[in-house]
Amino acid sequence: MTSQLEQLKTMTTVVADTGDFEALKKYQPQDATTNPSLLLKAMKLEKYRSLGLEAIEWAKQQNTTGDMVKIAADKLAVLIGEKLLSQVPGLVSTEVDARLSFNTMETVEKAKTLISLYEEQGVDTSRILIKIAATWEGIQAARILESQGIHCNLTLVFSFAQARACAEASSYLISPFVGRILDWYKANHPEGDFEKERDPGVKSVKAIYDYFKSHGFSTIVMGASFRNIDEITALAGCDRLTISPALLDELAGVDTPLVRQLSPATDVVPQDKALTEHDFRWQMNEDRMASEKLSEGIRQFALDQEELESLLSHLAN
Repeated sequence: MTSQLEQLKTMTTVVADTGDFEALKKYQPQDATTNPSLLLKAMKLEKYRSLGLEAIEWAKQQNTTGDMVKIAADKLAVLIGEKLLSQVPGLVSTEVDARLSFNTMETVEKAKTLISLYEEQGVDTSRILIKIAATWEGIQAARILESQGIHCNLTLVFSFAQARACAEASSYLISPFVGRILDWYKANHPEGDFEKERDPGVKSVKAIYDYFKSHGFSTIVMGASFRNIDEITALAGCDRLTISPALLDELAGVDTPLVRQLSPATDVVPQDKALTEHDFRWQMNEDRMASEKLSEGIRQFALDQEELESLLSHLAN
């Protein structure tokens, strides 16, 4: 019997949520994605330390007044992204510094810097997605970048308002988080039953997927942040799913039949009037879970970025 991982690949594009090149060789996903937490984890492993040293040496040679460690961090993200591209046939997402999440133009400039660094490495930048937190400012940055031919992955999506605004900005892809939504509900409603189809993270992605398909949006839905394989199998058929090596391994070890759960709509209805900034902010304000998890995610990515830069600073001395 074919494993559930192989069955899933027939209906969903599987993306590896890792910076570990060995995991990519083992599971052979179509795409790969990273974030500051995953880059930090990779840099703590001796086998990837040489990439950090290479980034530092490159940064030292640049004739710039900018912060050498921040420049090295950008270079490291690109070096790891380049390695990931050699392991997957599809796309790789590289994240903008989370500390820019509330500044549209600085996010745009950082995205262009990352793309330029990839170009210097001789990389086909059509295979790169710039990963941006789905704040209002981040979504507007994506609108600008998409209009200039730079495709974006909007991450830390916890609400329907975020997802809809991303689609209306013509974002290439969004990453709605499943497991972190479940975490919030378990913490705030410990008596709740959130198993399988009752999982609020799964329900959120299904609602987003159905809305996009029924309204003719081309934005790709890529479920992310899974806590167990039940969440993954409940979203079989979603455009893409980004999955950690541990859960990829678990799926590879199960051979029971996998049933498709999500399918594109056959009829498309006219798109609604686009959300205004006021609508977006009010809907986020009314959604305590989404507001709290978005803020928490940005803070954590920023802390990991700072720790990564501290590690690079230590290597430089």
